[in-house]
Amino acid sequence: MSSAIVLPRFGAPEVLVQSEVKRPEPGPGQIRIRVRAAGLNPTDLKIRRGELPFVPLPAVIGYEVAGVVDAVGPDVTTAEVGQGVAAWLPTLGGYGEYVVTDQWSPKPDEVSWIDAAALPASAEAAVRVQRQLKLQSGETLLILGGGGAVGVILTQLALAAGLKVISANGANDDRLLRDLGGIPVRYGEGLAANVRAITPSVDAVVDAAGLGGLAEAVELAGGPRRVLTLADAKNAEPNGVLLSTPGPDSAPDGVGIVLELLAAGKLRLRDSVVYPMAKVAEAHADLEAGRIHRKVVLER
Repeated sequence: MSSAIVLPRFGAPEVLVQSEVKRPEPGPGQIRIRVRAAGLNPTDLKIRRGELPFVPLPAVIGYEVAGVVDAVGPDVTTAEVGQGVAAWLPTLGGYGEYVVTDQWSPKPDEVSWIDAAALPASAEAAVRVQRQLKLQSGETLLILGGGGAVGVILTQLALAAGLKVISANGANDDRLLRDLGGIPVRYGEGLAANVRAITPSVDAVVDAAGLGGLAEAVELAGGPRRVLTLADAKNAEPNGVLLSTPGPDSAPDGVGIVLELLAAGKLRLRDSVVYPMAKVAEAHADLEAGRIHRKVVLER
């Protein structure tokens, strides 16, 4: 048996409870990870509230972790017991003491457990949209929400690939985006005019925040063909833009790509807010109430 934070029913943060569960065993091609830290994402809140009812209950949610390989299944030759890894978990389980997965990346010693747990979902998403939009050197990319976890990584990947990056973000993130090499502009009414004060149009747009602006994004890009959203399912179809979600076009190798760049000092993350795993309900409540505007990591 092992410990896990379990979601027995949908509801408020208090429904999350610590319980004993059967320790998972790795199957062919899988490893078992003893979790050191797990990322908390807005999607976790949606699952907990019952907005994504495809998750069967009871469930151990959470889809990004960092930890130590505890066991390996048959046919695994690229991991060994005792190795540090980070993983993006399409099948969930991150709030558990142990998790099994067939997708993982080695954690360089230079990367902390907290940073390794903070990046898998954002790294996968950033690399995924970079590929989906076929971003090329010399182009201009507009990111709606460039100061968020995905936006910060995507900004740096795009700049390194030779693109110009404009970020629609809150004023508190202006300095960060400028330090990274991006050009910050304001969200909300006047977004199109704010961007046009810098450039007449953009080549591609990624909405990483879901706070509006898709219609303006389509206008700025000259149509919806190279506009996508990661976070605004409601307005994607009405504006004719792609809702990018993990699936056949996923980029699990993005985790390893970003880990290596981070270890080499060629990429940075935003600082995370860290909670003990035992206070996961408090972390959910604080994120839900808007008291936190940074990445949340749960530490065991």
